Amino acid sequence: MAFVLPVPPMQDLKLKLQQSTLVSPAKQTENKAFFLSNIDQMLNFDVPTVHFFKANPDFPPETVAKSLKMALERVLVHYDFLAGRFKLNLQSGCLEIDCNSAGIGFVVATSECLLDELGDFAYPNLGFRQLAIRTLDNLGPEVDQPLCVTQLTSFKCGGFSIGLSTNHVLLDGVSAQNFIENLATQAFDDKPLAIFPCNDRHLLAARSPPHVEFPHPEFFKPDLPAGLGLPVFDCEREELEYTVFSLTSDAINYLKDKARESIGSTTTKITVLSVVAALIWRCKALANYTEYNKDRASTLLNVVDLRSRLNPPLPNSYCGNAVLVAYSSATCVYIEQWPFSKLVEMVAEAPKRLTDEYAKSVIDWLEINKGLPCGEYMVSSWLRMRFGEVVYPWGKPVHSGPVVSHRKDICWIFPGVDGANALVSLPAKEMERFVACFREFFPKSIIN
Repeated sequence: MAFVLPVPPMQDLKLKLQQSTLVSPAKQTENKAFFLSNIDQMLNFDVPTVHFFKANPDFPPETVAKSLKMALERVLVHYDFLAGRFKLNLQSGCLEIDCNSAGIGFVVATSECLLDELGDFAYPNLGFRQLAIRTLDNLGPEVDQPLCVTQLTSFKCGGFSIGLSTNHVLLDGVSAQNFIENLATQAFDDKPLAIFPCNDRHLLAARSPPHVEFPHPEFFKPDLPAGLGLPVFDCEREELEYTVFSLTSDAINYLKDKARESIGSTTTKITVLSVVAALIWRCKALANYTEYNKDRASTLLNVVDLRSRLNPPLPNSYCGNAVLVAYSSATCVYIEQWPFSKLVEMVAEAPKRLTDEYAKSVIDWLEINKGLPCGEYMVSSWLRMRFGEVVYPWGKPVHSGPVVSHRKDICWIFPGVDGANALVSLPAKEMERFVACFREFFPKSIIN
């Protein structure tokens, strides 16, 4: 079945702060300016995640706190840039990281709640924001704040959570997965790193001189007043509603069958992501659709990993943002009239555009224009992320996932117990229409 599940209202987790400090690498690291690619620089926003663990009598929260702090110190030797601070290179006009070992944030807190009182972890409570804080109150202005904060919160039952708030400039999804696996290994006494990170971001540097070979409508050049530095990829902050659209295997099979009805290309691969993303795109486009704006274009941006698409391929251990967006665009009237298979085909075929030549052209375009992604909606898939499979000394997490934020322009798609979940954040009226479009798409036997 397909379920429409509003995220629970804000819940006060009754947190009490025990410790708030900075953690630096266990060994002295080189003080240097760390180069950031043009892809890195356009993704300047925080991504909070939280990982929940059941109580383990061999690892009470106090022991976990000591072990986690030690693991952070060890792993930062290999990820020294995480402990640095942003600075603007005045000569190039580009953002870089001052690797100065200033440290990442480390917070220890307790909650008066039980883990069981938090409900189903797959439907993130707004209170989960308290489990992955972004800044440390005991530090100064933004320039002094760490680029990454790790938070351990213990609950009355002995269970606990590890929250991570990390600037996207530092890590993409694959890099974050590798970092967390490495962090888990360093919590053991005798385990080596799972994957040694490749920290050379010059592998995605622009060519000299830049050579833009393709049009790039998926990006735009912001009109910034002189002296304001680099643009920030963000959206307007307003009051939002949050809903998880849960698609079981039955619902996904229904979507795949609809996609196969008149698919235009025999080479089009119909996947969980392509059908879910196509449905989300349709609902988002029609949520703002009226007789007066039927010719409005709706553009979906789908985040795609570049590592295997480049020539030569980047190693899986590449630590940085090796992602670009594949775009699909159509007017709302066509999105409403076309068969679902057409939308799936557009979503599935769009990543094929991201060849080595195209990716290099994007990077060069960004070198010239310092641009940002341009689309009505973006989907970011965590379906292949293995956060829930990471083994710590105290066991695997019972759930790992994103924390709701103010981003109304991004839909997070992540694994469900039996299928996939899509976390959507929209203003109330738009959410009401989105939900209606979602429900109307399925027969009553599929929707709850």
